[in-house]
Amino acid sequence: MENKLPGREELIDYTPSKGEPGYVGPLFKNALNAWELQGSTMPLTTLREFTMLQLMNTITDKPDWNIKVNDQEITDKWKQEAMSSGADITSAMVDYCIDELRYKASLIPKDASPPIIVYNGDVVKSDTALSVEFKKELQEAVTKFENSIPARLKDWHPGSDEKVWDLVHPSLFPLVYGRSRVLERGMPQTTLDDCIERCGEGKIADVRDSDEGDRSYSQKFQWLPCEVDISGEDPKITTYINNLHPQREKPLYALVEKLIKESIPLWDLTLAPLRNDFCHQLRIKYHHVEHADEGETDPNIVGPLNVTQGAGAGSSLPQNQSDDGEDDDEDDDHDEEDDFDEFREARGPEIRPQPGVFAPLPAPPKFSLKDAYKQRGLQVIVKLANIELTPEKPDYAGGSWHVEGQLNEHIVATALYYYSCSNITSSSLSFRQMFSVWDDMDEVNYEQDDHRWVTTIFGCKQDGLAIQDVGGVDTREGRLLTFPNVLQHRVGPFKLQDPTKPGHRKIVALFLVDPNIKIISTAHVPCQRQDWWVDNIQQKSNAAGLDQLPLELQENVLEGVDFPISLREAKQMREELMEERKLYHLGKEEKFKEDFTISLCEH
Repeated sequence: MENKLPGREELIDYTPSKGEPGYVGPLFKNALNAWELQGSTMPLTTLREFTMLQLMNTITDKPDWNIKVNDQEITDKWKQEAMSSGADITSAMVDYCIDELRYKASLIPKDASPPIIVYNGDVVKSDTALSVEFKKELQEAVTKFENSIPARLKDWHPGSDEKVWDLVHPSLFPLVYGRSRVLERGMPQTTLDDCIERCGEGKIADVRDSDEGDRSYSQKFQWLPCEVDISGEDPKITTYINNLHPQREKPLYALVEKLIKESIPLWDLTLAPLRNDFCHQLRIKYHHVEHADEGETDPNIVGPLNVTQGAGAGSSLPQNQSDDGEDDDEDDDHDEEDDFDEFREARGPEIRPQPGVFAPLPAPPKFSLKDAYKQRGLQVIVKLANIELTPEKPDYAGGSWHVEGQLNEHIVATALYYYSCSNITSSSLSFRQMFSVWDDMDEVNYEQDDHRWVTTIFGCKQDGLAIQDVGGVDTREGRLLTFPNVLQHRVGPFKLQDPTKPGHRKIVALFLVDPNIKIISTAHVPCQRQDWWVDNIQQKSNAAGLDQLPLELQENVLEGVDFPISLREAKQMREELMEERKLYHLGKEEKFKEDFTISLCEH
């Protein structure tokens, strides 16, 4: 029996309940869900542990790290480099990291390069999941696709100053409540062969608001995933990728299928903790605030004196520093530093915690998307985008902190493949996490009016948000990254390496829909693109001579057609979608400030 779908038979906030035909398990945790925010938090983590995670990320970026980590001469050099980096890092911290990496290396064959979990959460990276041959094939296929797009139809992302080229983007021709046509339950689903011919079939989607009026759900739009069959050895895309022509771009479909295949093992690692409601254990535990004697300068105890304290300061090695840029008030910072100095003089500096001797931490039970959903299949939203820089526009400022989509899409994890980087400086994708204000802060014993440990130990602030910068991952060519939708992420800035020549970074993004729920997909929405529909008609007939008219007249004639949707209208709706999501995220930030602000109790 076909699943009931939110936004079709059911309200947009519908989720299957136990006992219903479509129920296969509870939904994965998601930072977008207002009711699940507390369940989407990570443990409150010390700055020193973040520094350790960032060091291990840096080491595992090195070729053959799993072999080199057992060479004492090499690890001694790594230790010296880390200790002289200027970060708040101690000998005990580096030793722990080396021991942990040696343990991880012992679990894999010397000639293998499996995916690496680099941060709790779990962020997973691999530089070998996709072969050099695959990368080259994808580069050539996308270049051919780019060359088929006339200059006048290049789709520059709104507000990007013609730097971000959306080759395939889910915000164009999405499901539009009150406008899109959706096949009713029981009707045959679309296929790659008939999705354009069936344009116009179905019933206009009603606006089916949620019972609670939850703004986590859009009342206007939903991105459309394609259906992916994973019952065989290789995944098969069975319905069209929104905005990627299913007949003309068959080579790209095959390459996206290959990318999905290689992303699934990384998604397995990313989703394992969420699947099992697993809580990560900490390498450094901190339960009691202690102060050193006045005048103590040992960096092992109080940290390096040349590192300014503040949210995130001293938490990362130089190449991975992350600053959200949200607090630029120098006067406020100066006042806080004065207060901090007075506090240190009164009580002495906080003693910073150290890790103990390494012992393997508990790991979540293994999880396999293929084993769990082999017969059910997956839904995946696909995006292809280029960041194009020129001597006239030589730099990219970076993105904003966000999680993907709205709850209509139920995105649980993302895969990003960086398949082409040319003439640009290095850049990173940064992450930050939420923590539980009530549970985590209550576990720390501290004296009356003693709040500075929140900053020195955890990089947070009294009356600040319960968010911590985790660190960044280098976005080098050939790298595949996956991460869950419980972490916020942000694209870092970069610029041209040689400012006299153009440069670019090209990615494929795969957004995985929660496999425990089915949403309206391209299986249920036949082609909405007027240009595809016209092209299909012209191939079958002369369309009453339409193709003989000048292009401008053709567009004027087609503007009078109610459905399918013209590119002009689709771009207008995209502006609405982007504005709605912008306002949604701003509103969510305000709500977050209300519910997730650090407010330590006075004893």
